Amino acid sequence: MPQGPQTFDALAVRTWCGLALESLGRAREEIDAINVYPVADGDTGTNLYLTVESAAAAVEAVFAGHAMAAASAPPSLADAVRAMAHGALIGARGNSGTILAQLLRGMAQVLAADSDSPHTDGQGLRQALRHAAESARQAVAHPVEGTVLTVATAAADAACDAEGDCGSVARAAYDGARVALTATTGQLAVLERAGVVDAGGRGLVAVLSALVQTFTGEAPRQTPGSAALPAQTDATPEGPDDAEAGTCGDGAAGESGPAFEVIYLLEADDAAVDRLRERLDGLGDSLVVVGGDGLWNVHVHVDDAGAAVEAGVEAGRPHRIRITHFGLGDVHAGGAGRPPRERAQRAVVAVVPGEGLAGLYAEAGATTVLARPGEPPASGELVQAVRRAHALEVVLLPNDADLRHTAAAAAEQARTEGVRVALIPTRSAVQGIAALAVHEPERRFDEDVVAMTSAAGATRYAEVAFAERQSWTMAGICQAGDVLGLIDGDVAVIGADVTTTAETVLDRMLAAGGEMVTLVLGDETPDAVATRLEARVREAYLAVDTVVYRGGRQGALLLIGVE
Repeated sequence: MPQGPQTFDALAVRTWCGLALESLGRAREEIDAINVYPVADGDTGTNLYLTVESAAAAVEAVFAGHAMAAASAPPSLADAVRAMAHGALIGARGNSGTILAQLLRGMAQVLAADSDSPHTDGQGLRQALRHAAESARQAVAHPVEGTVLTVATAAADAACDAEGDCGSVARAAYDGARVALTATTGQLAVLERAGVVDAGGRGLVAVLSALVQTFTGEAPRQTPGSAALPAQTDATPEGPDDAEAGTCGDGAAGESGPAFEVIYLLEADDAAVDRLRERLDGLGDSLVVVGGDGLWNVHVHVDDAGAAVEAGVEAGRPHRIRITHFGLGDVHAGGAGRPPRERAQRAVVAVVPGEGLAGLYAEAGATTVLARPGEPPASGELVQAVRRAHALEVVLLPNDADLRHTAAAAAEQARTEGVRVALIPTRSAVQGIAALAVHEPERRFDEDVVAMTSAAGATRYAEVAFAERQSWTMAGICQAGDVLGLIDGDVAVIGADVTTTAETVLDRMLAAGGEMVTLVLGDETPDAVATRLEARVREAYLAVDTVVYRGGRQGALLLIGVE
């Protein structure tokens, strides 16, 4: 039998992450299929995979950095586990992924405590698994048994009872987790009715299986009907994230629950996060806040997505915000005798540049992907959003000309998964607003797409922003700090004052006519700008209406749409 290392060092961390990614890749579809409590949306396996993928990429980056520096030795154990934990934290998806990130962070806190040690032994691994389970429970607002938390605790208990090297401890943890996973079916009525085990717990078993393989060189045998797999899969639930909220544990089966899932990274201090926990706990359920040292990952289910984001803004700096609208009839659908939810007929998925716009789109029923300045989403993130929308038909709004090819790749991937996708080539969020305003799910798909495309195409778009550097433009040479007015993507005005430049841009756009002006203010743009532009429209353009929104950290000082 091939043997792996018997101590836990940086190379073992790298191997574990790679094997865990492979294990979750093999189990992803199965895990996606079995999450039923309390929200079913069929992406727990995918979320866990993406979380570990981010962790593995961070570890690889550390090794690559050492190679570029021509270092004679590999990274230290502390370097590797800290990278693993940080990668999982920033890449965590869904409730189950967020909890897995905290499990990995808990392990890293123990394994990196002695930064000079190149490796740890079985005793160190036992302590790491115990701290991981405890810290994950502390991160969840209202833990429930029969979830991944139960499985993690059982793994830690079994590991602490084991003697020997890392291989023996890992095998004991895996065996304990496998037994606990089988028992989850009887711990939650909704799992028992569906005849499945907890999806998040199933994912953790896959990760622990990879840990065993790291030290022994051979993966534990898992066959259909074993404790690591669902007892039966006759009831194949469709739908979110995990035992998803089941891993978090709010909401008894049979109760209705919030309509939105809100996730974001947050830069804030510990005291602000404590206040945020209290605020979010009063807004919704399935609350999980993980992280530390100034960076946190926040997950919650709420009815008021905007309030959840605003709470983050009050606490610190939220970014990478993702808001998912569960849709009518699919939130916390765990009532007795209730069948698994079917896919919605149609959904809209939109890329948006700021938190305020994300809330606006979500309240209109869209599934959103936040694009921060300098952080455009990858095609995989758009595919994930299509999956979260959980619909037979999807209208995709990229809202950025530079995302055209990315969105096209995502649409093509979603089509291979059986989703009918129409890509409307919106170039700005204001064009997306116009398209969303005429969206009618009740009419035929083609008719809806034509109407939305026409509305977007009839909307001219502009933005006002500061020049970052000296540059040649269509309007002449600009200097760093100049105010630029861009119309339909090209610089049309160079000015020194935000309000004056915006007014000039608006006049040029309305010279060709218009019925509706949409203004979206960035977080640092004073209200006086919108007040002046509204007054200008009233004074000079009869029968033209104006609406104003706050876009948040959208990059541009101002977005303008004219329909």
